This record gives sequence, C-alpha cells and structure tokens, in this order.
Amino acid sequence: MIAEDPPKRLDKAVARDVPEEASLSRTRLARLIEEGSLHVDGVAVTDPKARVAEGAAIAITVEDADESHIGPEDIPLEVIFEDDDLIVINKPAGMVVHPAPGSPNGTLVNALLHHCGDSLSGVGGVKRPGIVHRIDKETSGLLVVAKSDVAHQGLAAQFERHTVERYYRAVCYGVPDSNDPRLRGVKGTSFEPGNILKITTQLARHKHDRQRQAVLFDGGRHAITRVRIVEAFGTPEVAALVECWLETGRTHQIRVHMAHAGHSLVGDPTYGGKRKLSQKALNPAGIAAVGGFARQALHAAVLGFEHPVSGEMMRFEAPLPQDMEDLIAKLSRPALG
Repeated sequence: MIAEDPPKRLDKAVARDVPEEASLSRTRLARLIEEGSLHVDGVAVTDPKARVAEGAAIAITVEDADESHIGPEDIPLEVIFEDDDLIVINKPAGMVVHPAPGSPNGTLVNALLHHCGDSLSGVGGVKRPGIVHRIDKETSGLLVVAKSDVAHQGLAAQFERHTVERYYRAVCYGVPDSNDPRLRGVKGTSFEPGNILKITTQLARHKHDRQRQAVLFDGGRHAITRVRIVEAFGTPEVAALVECWLETGRTHQIRVHMAHAGHSLVGDPTYGGKRKLSQKALNPAGIAAVGGFARQALHAAVLGFEHPVSGEMMRFEAPLPQDMEDLIAKLSRPALG
C-alpha cells in the first residue's frame, strides 16, 4: 500500500514504502517494474516514471533468485564477521577475488558460494555474493561482501561516497619523510601536519601495458593516498613500515602512488622491481628477506563502514600475516658493525 504524500515517480514511491524485510533495492525494484512484475491495483505497470496515488495497492512478484553460473568450491575462509546481510573476510595473499579468464576458479567468490550456501538472498536476482570492492590477488587483508541486494546497494553507495575507512600496512623502499628534499620535488606530493605524505594525482590504465595503471595530471580518475611512517629500518634508513589510507579507491592505487613517490613496495613485481640495498645498512638476514619476498608487501589492515541495514558503525582489524611479520622482524635486526 502506498502511504500518504508519495513521490511523483512509481519507482521512488515503491522504494520508499516497500517493507524492509523484502530486501529489495531501488535498482532491483526498477528492474522488476520493467519486467512487468509489479501491479498497481491489479494492473501491471512497466513505466518506472508512472504516477501513483496514495492508497494504491502494490503487488510485486519476485521469482526465486537464479543460481549463479559460478560454481561453489570448498575453500577455507577466515571469517571475521557474518550476519544475514554481509560477511567480512580476511583474504590470504594469492587468492583472486572474482573469477576471470586467467583465474576461472579457486577464487573468493567460489569459496563464498560454498560457505554461504542458501543464506545468499540474491543480488540483482542471482544467488551470488555482492562484491563491492576488491584487493589485488597478492594483497592480503579485509574485504566486506554483501549477501543481500539491499546490503549490496548500501555498501556500494558508501564506497562511492568514499566514506569507508580503509587502512593498509605496507613495507616500502626508502623512508617517505618530509625532511627528504627529493620528495618535495615530486609532482603531486605534499606533506600534512604529523609528517603525513599526501599523494594527489589522476590514475588511468597505462597506454602500453593494460595490466598497469599510470599516474596522470590530466584525464583519468582522481586519486588521493596518505602515508604515515610506522617504523624505519636500517642504518642509514633504507626501508620502512608505513600505514596508507585511501580517500579514493582506484585499481592498484597504493602501489602506483608509492612508486610515483619513489617508495615502491617491497616485492611488487609490477611497480617496484628489486633494489640493491646497502650491505652496511641492514643485517644480511634483512637484505635476503627483502630480496626474496614473493609478493607486494601490502595488507588491508583496517576496514570500517556503516552497516547498510542496521546503521551500526562497524570497524574491523586484521593483524599482519606471517610473511610480513617475518619480513619486519628480519629488517629490525641491527646491522653488523
């Protein structure tokens, strides 16, 4: 039943008055209207812009969600939190988030389809987990995934507004310190109070290598990363554990921004490359650990957002994985005098 003083458009009026327990987002409702699945006083209406009067009886036919074409796989997951609407996962390095031509199975989505089973109420009419953000295959850490259409839309809106709290821990070459005169000359970099490095550029796909992103200052998509030193390693200092947080969330953003600033991540095969470190600055174990680190040293450590259904503020933390802990421990050993 349409309540008093309805919006002028049918889709907006129904979205306002549909019971919350129906778990139907405005996007899903618009699709149902176009499919002829919504009746106003017994008459099918397919125009989402149609007018609707107060007191009109609305009937919506919602078919059971279709099964996903992606197959479930029994892959262990570290679940940090789960309820009827969403699930928070601590993803290990080496796991792809979504199937793609080069990774058709063994992904987080395959694992979630098995783990969640019938608790997936359907995203866009399909029984599938709603992926609202991703982290790279070789990056570890926290991801939130929607289990319902309403949660998917609510989370996606928060990511679009850049209101989601995301902090990463990374190990980089060099130390991004405001006392370094070189950094002052790098376009797009500046320092904020507290020795916080701010990197502001545009990002777009690289013209000649489709697997890479490139820094631009004209065109592309706006991107801002902030970086704080947590701990520096070496005598003199040649590497650092840093905390990075995102104002925007673009593909490879931290990796490409840190490389642009001259502080590429240890182990990053795409933007880093291996650097020769001073034999005098670090203990041999530290030098060997840096040279042998098999992935970009990047971990999504903190994730905070508003629960899209309950409105509760939620914040999760995931400790560094063992490989990064071992790397830091070896970098922390004093150099041999």
